[in-house]
Amino acid sequence: MNVLPLNLPLNYDNFTFKTPRQIAHSLHPEQPVQCFSANALRKQIDLFKNHFPGDVAYAVKANSSSLVLKTAALAGLETFDVASIHEMEQVRTIAPQARLHYHNPVRSCSEIRQAWQTFKCTRYSVDDLSQLKKLIEIITASGNTTKNVEIAVRFRLPSSGKAVHDFSEKFGLCPDAASHLLSQVKLCGFTPVLTFHPGSQCLDPLSWKQHITTAAQIAAKADVKLARLNVGGGFPVSYASHHAPELQQFFHMIAKTTCSAFAGTHKPELECEPGRAIVAPSKSVLTRVKMVREASHEVYLNDGIYGNLMESTQANDLQPEAKLIRHGDYHMSNLRPFTIYGPTCDPLDRLPSQVMLPADISEDDYLEFQNLGAYGCATSTRFNGYGHSQILQVETL
Repeated sequence: MNVLPLNLPLNYDNFTFKTPRQIAHSLHPEQPVQCFSANALRKQIDLFKNHFPGDVAYAVKANSSSLVLKTAALAGLETFDVASIHEMEQVRTIAPQARLHYHNPVRSCSEIRQAWQTFKCTRYSVDDLSQLKKLIEIITASGNTTKNVEIAVRFRLPSSGKAVHDFSEKFGLCPDAASHLLSQVKLCGFTPVLTFHPGSQCLDPLSWKQHITTAAQIAAKADVKLARLNVGGGFPVSYASHHAPELQQFFHMIAKTTCSAFAGTHKPELECEPGRAIVAPSKSVLTRVKMVREASHEVYLNDGIYGNLMESTQANDLQPEAKLIRHGDYHMSNLRPFTIYGPTCDPLDRLPSQVMLPADISEDDYLEFQNLGAYGCATSTRFNGYGHSQILQVETL
């Protein structure tokens, strides 16, 4: 078999393959390959833009690669949720006029100054009075008023148990405290916004109903007319272990609940800021089998939890579907369970659950892991010298 190194000729940077199977069959890459489909990303963006009842932002943390950001900007996304100065730099390099939502509520004074003075950011979230005071001091010290700055008070509800990652453990105020802080935002002259996050990979539309209903109660208690209500991210995608509900179910619940919760009063404009649900379906990861222990039914790959497969260790609901590729075709017959190890010398470098694969899997076969556009490359490391992967473009996944 003719094996090509991963450092492919430069002309492949702008070349689009038909499928990941073509890459495996024609290039036989030694190292992992992230297969990126701009078509798949545009499809998800269009789904949100056409059906979500409000403005759509992209949460950069899910995948900040330049191909993703460029495709998102060209597809019409004008707002990006950023959590750091570095993410601001990445977005503005690609989309200089983009709106930035600085929704990480933990910021140093230096970070606030850079966001305000360098990147002209006019949206900040807060879940603590001290953070609001820092914003007031820095913004007014530059001779500006607060009236053109939006402050999103972040609140939280007890975990519903329907999400993989419970964001309420780290961020957000209880409803009473959020109402008090929201009244302070109004008093200081900022444009008042409320925001929440139901948790990553949240499978229950009712979670949004509970949060939106609470948001209306918070605003009423504070006697504040919300300019906008940000309903966060958390929208789910399907993985090997389960099929996620259709996104339209969530959109319908959000629109219906907003109308009923704010009936007879000022209804805020809606926003969302998904990461996973937009970008996950746009990438798969092509891995190569390095070794098979037939007696113990163990497979060793050239990628693992220190690379693109890290998030699979965090919950059973995040196990990506794996398909074997041999000679350019999928080969998924005569299946049996295998333990999957990554390439490093760490015994922790293994997938937490066994994977059903063909019994005759062998060295130099390829496994394609689906729906890894979110938190794959974003969380990879270079432990033991592994973890590097190249992005190649494909038409379809």
